[in-house]
Parts: sequence; C-alpha cells; structure tokens
Amino acid sequence: MTDLPPLREVIARHGLSASKALGQNFLFDEQLLDRIAAIPGKLKAQQVLEVGPGPGGLTRALLRAGAQVTAIEMDRRCLPALAELAEAFPAQLRVIEGDATKVAHGIEGPYHVVANLPYNVGTALFVGWLGGEAWPPQWASLTLMFQLEVAQRIIAEAGSDAYGRLAVLAQWRSAAKLAMKVHRSAFTPPPKVMSAIVHVTPAEMPEGVSAKVLERVTEAAFGQRRKMLRQSLKGVPGALAALERLGIDPQRRAETLSVEEFVSVARELGLPRK
Repeated sequence: MTDLPPLREVIARHGLSASKALGQNFLFDEQLLDRIAAIPGKLKAQQVLEVGPGPGGLTRALLRAGAQVTAIEMDRRCLPALAELAEAFPAQLRVIEGDATKVAHGIEGPYHVVANLPYNVGTALFVGWLGGEAWPPQWASLTLMFQLEVAQRIIAEAGSDAYGRLAVLAQWRSAAKLAMKVHRSAFTPPPKVMSAIVHVTPAEMPEGVSAKVLERVTEAAFGQRRKMLRQSLKGVPGALAALERLGIDPQRRAETLSVEEFVSVARELGLPRK
C-alpha cells in the first residue's frame, strides 16, 4: 500500500483552506473515508467518478481500494495536491479541472459515482444523474454525501414531512437507502448541520413512462405542495383528466400520492411529443 502523508500535513503544506463559496468541508478521518469508499462494494479495477475531491481525502481512499478514479475539481488550489496523488498511484487517477455541472467526464460506463458533494451543487447534480430517458444509466451506483435533511428527503416515504419531488425522482426507477450518518464534527470546518451518505442503485424502469413527463408532473405537484392537486396540476395539460381516469381524488395533496401513483399519472399522460 502506498505510504501517504497525513491529510492535515498535505493541506498545511499547500496552504489550503475550505472555501465557503464552493461549499467545501474537508474530511480528515482516514478510517471514515475508507468506510465510505467501501459502500459501493469492491472497487478494484472499477471506474469511479468523484466530484469535488478537494485536497483528495476521499480520493486516496478510492485509490487504495483499487479504483480507476476520474476526479472533477474546479478549485485550482487543490490541483497540486491531487497531482501528488496521481504520482503516488500511477495510471489510477485522472483529474479534470472544471465545473462538474458543465464539463464532460469522458468515462465509458459502467462507472460508480462516489463523492462528498459540494453542498451548493449537490442536489442539482443528483437530479441530473437520475434524469434522462435512457435507462439503465451509465452509472452503476451513486454513493453521495448530502446534508442529512436532503438525504432524508431522498429516501422519504409518501405521507411523511420529508417526502417530495426528490423522493419520487430517486425511487421510481432506483433503490435509494441511507448508508451512513456523518457527524458534523468529522469535517473541517464543521458544517452547521449533520451529514449523511445516500447509496442509490438503478432498478427496473416502469414501462410506458417518460422521465420528462414524470419530472414535469412532480415539479408542478410539489411546486405548490400545500395546495390540492386540482390546483397544482391544472397547468399540466391532461393531468386533471388523468387523475379522473385513474380514480385519484383531485382534492388530495401531492405528499399523499405514492411513487407508484405518480408513475401511473405520468404513464396516463403518455410520452412527450417530439
């Protein structure tokens, strides 16, 4: 195993500090990082995409596990530390400088996504990975760090306070679970809230359903979640008629509909016109 200097030493040597503007919080506990890297299963010779590696704490755990890592980092202050890791693990690490919401990673699937996501872009990236008509996706699993509140929204059940659009998008053709909670004290600097790791794997996609239509329905329904469906969905052509055909009471609110019921509504509305 490659002998690496402690993370704190690397950060001090490169004069790094967590950027609040970039939503950075560094993890130093190597045992915790190894536990996170183990969540997807055996990674030896597996392709892994990491977003926001920072100084490379989780990156080194993934490399120790034998993964072929592509890391996207927009903070150029961290690039020299990542370059040292690339030297320590020859031919295992490729670093792309840029914004993960805009640059292409160039990995040919399947690959695992493992990331301590920057808080300010985490949800947007997650929704992007869940979207698209092509299924199964190129990713084999998502192992992602979120604020605990966001993690709970992803795994929430219908009728709960946390249940919303994120839960439907995560669960209608994927299996999502909370893999680990991470105390705020594990980070430097400590965030104001607890964190958690969500693990998502693709499941079978229901037939006759368009992801685009489902996204439109859930966006409208939960955009006015305190209103009845007859009000929140009136702007979606055909949605109220679809509720009637399905026997879904339009006086219900979005949080009372199960994932399966939302899927049924999207199926009833049909595929989008080209």
